[in-house]
Amino acid sequence: MTERTQYDCGIVALTAPGIGADGFARMVAEEAERHGAGFAFIFHSPSLFTSKAIEAAMRKHAPGLAHAGCTTAGEITPEGIGDGEALALLLPAAHFTVRSALIEDISTSGMHIVADEVERLIRELDDCGDGGPGRRRFAMCLIDGMSFAEEAVTAAIHWALDAIPLVGGSAGDDLKWQKPVLFHNGAVCSDSAIIFLVATDIPFSIFKTDNFIPTDAKFVVTASEADRRVVSEFNARPAAIEYAEALGKDAGSLSQMSFASSPVVVRVGGEYFCRAIRGVGEDGSLAFACAIDDGVVLTLAEARGMVESTRTALDGLDRRLDGIDMVLGFDCCYRRVDAANRQIMRPMAELYRKYNVVGFGTYGEQYQSMHLNQTLTGIAFGKRRPAARAEAAE
Repeated sequence: MTERTQYDCGIVALTAPGIGADGFARMVAEEAERHGAGFAFIFHSPSLFTSKAIEAAMRKHAPGLAHAGCTTAGEITPEGIGDGEALALLLPAAHFTVRSALIEDISTSGMHIVADEVERLIRELDDCGDGGPGRRRFAMCLIDGMSFAEEAVTAAIHWALDAIPLVGGSAGDDLKWQKPVLFHNGAVCSDSAIIFLVATDIPFSIFKTDNFIPTDAKFVVTASEADRRVVSEFNARPAAIEYAEALGKDAGSLSQMSFASSPVVVRVGGEYFCRAIRGVGEDGSLAFACAIDDGVVLTLAEARGMVESTRTALDGLDRRLDGIDMVLGFDCCYRRVDAANRQIMRPMAELYRKYNVVGFGTYGEQYQSMHLNQTLTGIAFGKRRPAARAEAAE
């Protein structure tokens, strides 16, 4: 059964559990024409259909609709937290002007290419006058979560944006950690990133929130392969053994639940940022979901109060925007793993429904110049304001 949700800001969310690529694309095409959409985001589980299939179907049913998206590690739909689904978000041309660019081979490309594309998108919005009066800009990115290039790409985008706020998420593949896929206006590829520059007259605010608390346990990376994001030694001992002992566990018992519930964090500028562990090797090494290198000092953390911390963040946004209309969220897959382990999936889903959070489960999150893990980032949109009130607010 097709689920259609239209928000006051004009964005329409479409889901259809169990539907194939052709049926989903047809649904998107029909709604886009009826609603006057100028752009569509599509996020889907790789278990539902392939990105090649949805791209072929979009060419067939909606050849003129600009669109982009990626595979996921779970979905957030208007109905709550899901798996094995597809979500389309249609942005009305009357309120959103979108310019986008696909950058391939990001693991080997120079970052000047990324900066050049951002500058080109800025010029395109300048040339069209943002598509209308009273519009503000934000930037968004989707990145292959197994490219090992997220930090460099995010930093390059942020540098070229100047004061334009940036938020985004890394594509996943249902926790297989193999080959996430991105697609953009007919192209389908991995090892890539998509940059979006958006101008809108809808009030918005970007945000991030996490729920980890640092402990006293410290790990110094004493041996690693930075290009593979693999750490073989903490404190001059096998990494998995040192980490497991800090948890009071045997290294053989480590699992994704262990990593999600007890992350490690790095301190940057007085603030802690999570560095998620995605797996343990047969040789006792630990594979990370973010950049790592010799000499980095990590702190063991505990994940606590996810419902409370997320509610606090969303409550603050609700006050700032004089009412949240909907949120496009990029939610780390390990938050979902930890929520399931702590049996708080239901209250998390209820909270997301209350504030109309939709989006997908990620292998990493972007916020301004930072690539993050075990964090919820996103864009909260307020309700459309009458012209007179909007002018007064400016």
